[in-house]
Amino acid sequence: MSGWVSAGIPSTWPTAGAPESDPSGYRRITRTNASTYCSYDHVNMGDMAPEQSTPEERYLDRELSWLAFNTRVLELAEDPDVPLLERARFLSIFSSNLDEFYMVRIAGLKRRIAAGVAVPAASGLLPRGLLERALERSRELMTRQTQCFRTDVLPALVKENIELPRWDDLDAAEHDKLRTLFQERIFPVLTPLAVDPAHPFPYISGLSLNLAVMLRNPLNETEHFARVKVPPNFPRFLPVSEQRFVPLEDIIAAHLSLLFPGMQIQQHHTFRVTRNEDLEVEEDDAENLLTAMERELMRRRFGPAVRLEVEETVDPHVLDLLQRELGVSHHETFSLPGPLDLTGLSGIADLDRAELKYRPFLPATHRDLPDVESAAPADMFAAISQGDVLVHHPYDSFSTSVQRFIEQAAADPHVLAIKQTLYRTSGDSPIIDALVDAAEAGKQVLALVEIKARFDEQANITWARKLEQAGVHVVYGLVGLKTHCKLCLVVRDEAGGIRRYSHIGTGNYHPKTARLYEDLGLLTADPDVAEDANHLFNTLSGYSIESEYRRLLVAPHSLRPGILNRIHREIEHHEAGRPARIRFKLNSLVDEETIDALYAASQAGVPVDIWIRGICSLRAGVPGLSDNIRAVSILGRFLEHSRIMAFENGGQPEYWIGSADLMHRNLDRRVEVLVKLNSTQHLEDLNAMFDLAFEPGTSAWHLQPDGVWKRVHTGPDGEPLADLQQELIDRKRRRRTAT
Repeated sequence: MSGWVSAGIPSTWPTAGAPESDPSGYRRITRTNASTYCSYDHVNMGDMAPEQSTPEERYLDRELSWLAFNTRVLELAEDPDVPLLERARFLSIFSSNLDEFYMVRIAGLKRRIAAGVAVPAASGLLPRGLLERALERSRELMTRQTQCFRTDVLPALVKENIELPRWDDLDAAEHDKLRTLFQERIFPVLTPLAVDPAHPFPYISGLSLNLAVMLRNPLNETEHFARVKVPPNFPRFLPVSEQRFVPLEDIIAAHLSLLFPGMQIQQHHTFRVTRNEDLEVEEDDAENLLTAMERELMRRRFGPAVRLEVEETVDPHVLDLLQRELGVSHHETFSLPGPLDLTGLSGIADLDRAELKYRPFLPATHRDLPDVESAAPADMFAAISQGDVLVHHPYDSFSTSVQRFIEQAAADPHVLAIKQTLYRTSGDSPIIDALVDAAEAGKQVLALVEIKARFDEQANITWARKLEQAGVHVVYGLVGLKTHCKLCLVVRDEAGGIRRYSHIGTGNYHPKTARLYEDLGLLTADPDVAEDANHLFNTLSGYSIESEYRRLLVAPHSLRPGILNRIHREIEHHEAGRPARIRFKLNSLVDEETIDALYAASQAGVPVDIWIRGICSLRAGVPGLSDNIRAVSILGRFLEHSRIMAFENGGQPEYWIGSADLMHRNLDRRVEVLVKLNSTQHLEDLNAMFDLAFEPGTSAWHLQPDGVWKRVHTGPDGEPLADLQQELIDRKRRRRTAT
C-alpha cells in the first residue's frame, strides 16, 4: 500500500525510476512494515555533488564528538568569569552527562564488540579502537574535572564561606552532632552486606555510591569483605553547620564500628559502578508495549557493568576483588581523588547565594498573548485567532503560553477534543492534570505517551496509567518508531463552526525544564497546520496510511528528502545568481547523507551556518570540502534545545522549526515533525538570532578544520565577549518595555 506525502517544493527526483506524483505535486511514498519505517526515494547525491570526490575521512566520529561537547561543559566549570555556584553546577552536569554516555554509548560499543560486529563507524574507526579512544579521552576529562574541583572551585567556595570538609577536618563538636544524626537517621537505613561462602558478592546497582570495607575477626584473625551502600535518599553533602557540608560517605565510614560491632575495621574505600542501562524491547513480540517496557525496566537493574570508579587510595587487593566480581577490566577502572560522584554538587549549586549565580531572570508573557495577571480573563483562543504566535522559552513564559493553552482548553466548555503527544513531563505536571480534568469533563482526549523516552520510562508508565484511569484514550504510537514530535491539537465549537488550534514545538511539555531549556513553539489557528496535525494523530492512533502534509515535514516519511531537496534547491538558486544560504540550529548533526549534501552546497558556493549544541560529525572550513561552512556551539545558563532549519530560497526565505535533529534515529526511527513558519516577523526574529550567534563579538566555540572546538570568549582587549543568552534576555526586556 502507499501514501502521499508532500515535500512542498518542485520535484528534483532523477527521471529514471522516478516515483509517481499526483497533480498537486505530492510525492509517492512506499509504506513498508510499520515495525521498521516508511521507505522513501533518496535524492540522487550524484546529481548534487560537484565533480571532485569527497574524502573518506570527511566525518568526525560521533562518540568522540560527544566527548568534545562534554569538554565544552567542563570548560564552563573551569571559567573564572562564570559565577562560582554555576561552575559547581557545570561540574555536576559534566558528571551526569558522562554517566549517561557510559550507560548508553560505551555500553553499545561493548555490545558490538561482544557480538563480533567489526563494522567501522562512518568515521572509519572500528568498535574496539573507538572504545579504547573513548575510554582514554574520558579518563583525561575525569582527571581534569577532579583537578578543577579540588584546586579551583573548592578553594573558591571556601573563600565565599562555603565549605566541603572531610571527616578529619571537623572539630569535636561537629563530630558529636553528626554522630547523633547518624544514629538517629542514617544507621536505621543502612544494610551492611558481608561476602563469604554463605553470602555471595552482592549485586551493586548502577550509579550507586558504596563503601568497600575490610574487616578482621579478632577471635580467629580471619579477614572479611563487606559492602555498605550509601543511601541515595539522603543529600549527597549533609549540612553540619551554616554553609558547611560533609560527604555522606564520610559520616558512614566514621561509624562503621556501629555497623560491625566486635569486628576490627581495617580499611574502607569508596567505589561506584556504572552499568549498561539502555533498554531493548522486542516490540513485535509484545502484545502490550506497556507490559514489555515494565519487564525491561526490571531487567535494566541487572545490566553488565561498564565502568568502575574508585578512590585513588584503594587497596590493590580490594580493587582486584571488585574488578573480578564486577567483570570490569583495568581500562574500565578509574582511580580518582575523593569525593567520587560530583553529580551531588547540584545541591551545593542550589544554595541561596544569589551573588554567586547568574543574574535572576523571570520569564514574562509573550507580547502577543494575554497577561494572566490582567483584570480580564486570559483568552488564549482569541489571541491565537489573530495570527500565529511564536513563543521562545524560557524568555517567553511556558506557563502563560503553552501550559495556559492546554489548561484553558481543558476548562473551556466549547472545546470538544484535545489530542496531545507526551514524551517527557514532570512528576507533578499541570499538563497531565489538565488532560485528566478534560477527560473527566466529558471531552474526547487522546494522549500519545512515548514510554520509550530514555531514562523517563518509569515516569511515563506511571502517567500513562493515571491518564487511562481518568478515561483518556492512551496510545503508544507505532511499533518500531519512537514518537518524539511535540504536538497538541484542540478542537473547539465556535459560532462560525468547528475551529482547530495547534501547538507544535521543539521541546517537551515539561513545565520545569521549560525554565531551563531554550525551545521554540508555534501556536496557530491555521487550518492547514490543523489538518496536518489531525492526519498525523490519526496515523499514530489508528491505521491511517494516506496523508498529505501542507505545512509539515514528518519523519520518517518526508523529513530527510524534504531537507535534502531544499539543500539542492539552494545550490540551484546560487548557480542562477539568486540569494542562497543555509542555516541550521541543532542539538546534533550526524546523518551522513545530509552532511554530504551540505558539503556539496559549500563546494557549489552556498554559505552554510551550523549552530550546534552537542554532536557534530561534519567538518567545517576544510579547504576543498567545506570552505563555506561555519559551525559554532553555544552553551550557557540555558540548555540550547531548539531546532531551526532555514533556507534563503532565492529571496523568499523558508524557516522550519520542530523536534528533529539530523541523526539517523530522528530521521529513520522516530516520528518527528517540522512546521514551516509563515510570519515575516517570525523569520526576521530567528534570522536576527542567527546573526547574533555568528557575530564575532559573541562568545562561542568555533569548529576548526582539524575537528577541534576552539573557544573564543574574550576579545583582543581581554574583555569578555557578549553572552548570547543574556543578550536575548535583554532584548526581550527592551521589547516588552517598548510595547
